[in-house]
Amino acid sequence: MAILTEQSKKVKSQERQQMQQEALARAQDGQTWSNYPAIMNGFSARGIPVDEIRPRENVFTYNAWRALGRYVRKGEHGVRVLTFRQDVVKDEQEDGTEKIKVKSRPWYATVFHISQTEKVGA
Repeated sequence: MAILTEQSKKVKSQERQQMQQEALARAQDGQTWSNYPAIMNGFSARGIPVDEIRPRENVFTYNAWRALGRYVRKGEHGVRVLTFRQDVVKDEQEDGTEKIKVKSRPWYATVFHISQTEKVGA
């Protein structure tokens, strides 16, 4: 079992915070509206009134909630949605130059309503 040094713990913490901030940015900047019906139906089936469900305002992924200083309560179930991730791929050409491509791929994520979360330290 490896023992983590204080420096490696700090690096892992910084990486985790960066990942959470990126998740929040993706959630707030999302371009698709196709998941709204699934989100509305999923949370309304859990007893949350439709007028209280506002994607990109109070419905986010686990990591996005962590970036906002909240955590998802143990045992809570979210709504699974399909989104697309953008991957940057470097393609080396025959003449030695690199061509950068952006490829989209499907990605499933689970989102949670604010009523399923609590403030960190509360």
